[in-house]
Amino acid sequence: MSLKLSDRVNAIQPSATIAMNVKAKALAEKGISVINLSVGEPDFDTPTFIQDAAMLAMRAGQTRYTAADGSPALKQAIADKLQRDNELHYKTQDILVTSGAKQALFNAMQALLNPEDEVIIPAPYWVSYPDMVLLTGAKPIVVHAGIDQQYKISAEQLEAAITPKTRMVILNSPSNPTGASYQHDELQTLSKVLMKHPHISVLSDDIYEYINFEMTPFVNIVNVCPELREQTIIVNGVSKSHAMTGWRIGYAAGPSGAISAMKKLQSQSTSCANSIAQAAAVAALEATRDSFFTPMLKAYHERHLWLLEAINTIEGFEAIPAQGTFYLFVRVEEAIQQLRLTDDLSFASLLLEDAHVATVPGTAFGSPGYLRLSFATKLEALQQAVQRIAQVVKQ
Repeated sequence: MSLKLSDRVNAIQPSATIAMNVKAKALAEKGISVINLSVGEPDFDTPTFIQDAAMLAMRAGQTRYTAADGSPALKQAIADKLQRDNELHYKTQDILVTSGAKQALFNAMQALLNPEDEVIIPAPYWVSYPDMVLLTGAKPIVVHAGIDQQYKISAEQLEAAITPKTRMVILNSPSNPTGASYQHDELQTLSKVLMKHPHISVLSDDIYEYINFEMTPFVNIVNVCPELREQTIIVNGVSKSHAMTGWRIGYAAGPSGAISAMKKLQSQSTSCANSIAQAAAVAALEATRDSFFTPMLKAYHERHLWLLEAINTIEGFEAIPAQGTFYLFVRVEEAIQQLRLTDDLSFASLLLEDAHVATVPGTAFGSPGYLRLSFATKLEALQQAVQRIAQVVKQ
């Protein structure tokens, strides 16, 4: 007899991006040449100086538990980063170090949401947001913004979605999966709505902050509207910016009461983030980024420009420029009709099985009829992937 699962677990789905990555790797293990455009992590190695910092930490005996909210050195490095790069001043007691930014998001929702609360999630959204909300007993309220809106919701849409039950709004900029980035004026219009609702918290997911293709500097909603500081939890990490996905270091900064509650939760779950990885993250955040990050950003931008032009030559495909991240979100509704397929799920399966190209269907991001392509891979692989996709569509 199998054990009975909880209602909470039965209400959620596995991560679609992780699932597609597993399928791609399974084919590759069989000797099939798979081009994996489903992966959501940099294809660059962690810079050597960060690896060296981890080795030094181990040799110095920094292998024990840290405080639940993180080591003093890393919390200070995060506070310094927020001041230096974002012009935001946070005390170290208002900062929490987590096992990846994903845990910071999870902790924030668990700390702030109750059953029957409502959480506004702009779509397309990162795959995990709705399920994280469901695990709290709250209800995801999805607000759609399509390609005609450049994948960004308007102030009018936000206002219309707010009810007496609304307790949180999630903003991810630059966005996974679209690469859309809210600019200063766009955040300003959203902030005017949120200021009228002080009971609503804002979860600002800034994990792609540095992968920004715009000429204008990155800003989040607290930069634009300091009055929202006490309503906002900023989430970030070193995974995307420093090619450290496997090191699992994220962080949150926000109102002391919310951060204290998130720390309490963490003390009863993972205890603390990995101590060696925390030491490596100190080195990452204290270093100037030019030596390693500038070439990485240049490579992403070059790949983006090439992929954008190439993908738009395929019949039935439509993409607009991403403003950041390493993703291109492609409308494929016409291609699905031409191939007489049922939906984007079947299209993604066809591409994996026939073209041996792994993509992620838009349904996973709340946007049926789309595919997400990652260009966190070598240009040669992208070129071959586009050729394979085009062949399948022509057939």
